Amino acid sequence: MSVRKRSWKTESGESREAWVVDYTDQLKHRHLKTFTRKKDAEAYHAQVAVDVAKGVHTAESRSITVAEAGKLWLTSREAAGIERATLQTYRQYLTKHIAPLIGATKLSALSVPFVREFEDRLRQDRSPIMVRKILVALSGILADAQDRGLVAQNVVRNRRSHNGHSDARQKRRLEIGRDIPTPAEIRAIIAQLHGRARPLLLTAIFTGLRASELRGLRWSDVDLAKSELHVRQRADRFGTLGAPKSAAGRRNVPLLPMVANALREWRLATPHTEGDLVFPGESGPYTLSTIIKYVWHPAQIAAGVVAKDGRSKYPGLHALRHFYASWCINRRVDGGLELPLKLVQARLGHASIQMTADRYGHLFPRGDDGAELAAAEKAFLT
Repeated sequence: MSVRKRSWKTESGESREAWVVDYTDQLKHRHLKTFTRKKDAEAYHAQVAVDVAKGVHTAESRSITVAEAGKLWLTSREAAGIERATLQTYRQYLTKHIAPLIGATKLSALSVPFVREFEDRLRQDRSPIMVRKILVALSGILADAQDRGLVAQNVVRNRRSHNGHSDARQKRRLEIGRDIPTPAEIRAIIAQLHGRARPLLLTAIFTGLRASELRGLRWSDVDLAKSELHVRQRADRFGTLGAPKSAAGRRNVPLLPMVANALREWRLATPHTEGDLVFPGESGPYTLSTIIKYVWHPAQIAAGVVAKDGRSKYPGLHALRHFYASWCINRRVDGGLELPLKLVQARLGHASIQMTADRYGHLFPRGDDGAELAAAEKAFLT
C-alpha cells in the first residue's frame, strides 16, 4: 500500500501530475485511486489502511448503488418465497423512501454518520414507526449485498450495535388503556355484540388470533366438541390462503364456553360457506378493512369505547390480540389466567419466548407488592 506521484504530458505538451493511492484490499484485490492533491491522497491512504485492517473496506470501483442493491435484495426475497404482501411493502420502502433520498449513493460511501443523517432526513416528515421500518429494510439490503460480496459491512447494523440498543428495546411499551383495551372496555364491548360481530370479535378477544389467522379460520379447524380451535392457515391482505408465517404459528387454542357457544350458533346460522371459512366475505376471506370499518369500530362506538373526538378508541384489530396476551398474563384474582411465559408464547404463536418477553414481559405481576410481601412475611415467621 503506497502513495506515489504520477507525472505525464498531454498531447499538447502540457505537464500534468497527480497522486495515486495503490493498495490491496482485504480480499487481495488491487486498486488504484487518483487525487489532485497529495494531502487528500494521504488522508484516503490512512483511512483505507484502517478499514482494510478491520476488513470493512469496499472499493468504489467495485461498488454498486443503493438502488441497484435494493433491486437485488427484492429479487432474492421474491426467490425465497416471501408473501406477496410483504414483498410489496418492501418494494414501497425502496421506491418511495430509500431510492429517492440515497438511491444514487454507492455502497462504498455508506457510513454510520451517513446513516444517521439519512435517519434525520426521514424523521422530518415520517412517523417514528415508519422510520424504523425503513431502516430495517435498508439493513436488509446491505445484509444481502454483504452476502454477495458487494459491500464489506452493514453500517445500519453497526450503528445499532454502536448505540448499544436494538430495535426491540426502542419500541414503546404497550400500555393498558392506550394500546390494550381494559377489562372494563372489553366487557362493555361484549355486551353490545350481536349478529356476525359477536362470534367474530369474541373469537378475536379470547383466542388472540392474528387478523390474518382469524380471516383464514376454517370450520374444519374448529373442534366444538373439545372446545378448541386449530390454527392451520391464514389469509394475507390479498385474500390468498396459505400456511402460518412460522411453524410456531401452527397451534391449538382452547375456547371459552361463551366463545364455543357463539361459534356453535354461528355455525347453525351459516351451514354452507365458501372454502369452509368461518368468517367468509362476499368472495373469499373477509377483508381486514371490512372487519375494522363495519365490525370493530362500530362495536367500540356502541360500547362507548371512544377517543376524545368521538371516534373508536382502538384503530386496529391487533389491540384484541394484545388484550388476549394481557388476559393470559393477569392474575386469577384479577380475572386473568395467570399463565407462565412459555405457555403465553405457545398461545400467541410466537417463534421465540424472547419475542413474547420483549413485547409483554412488563405486564407480568411483580410478585413483590405490599399484600404479597406481607403474606410471605407471615408465612416465613409462623
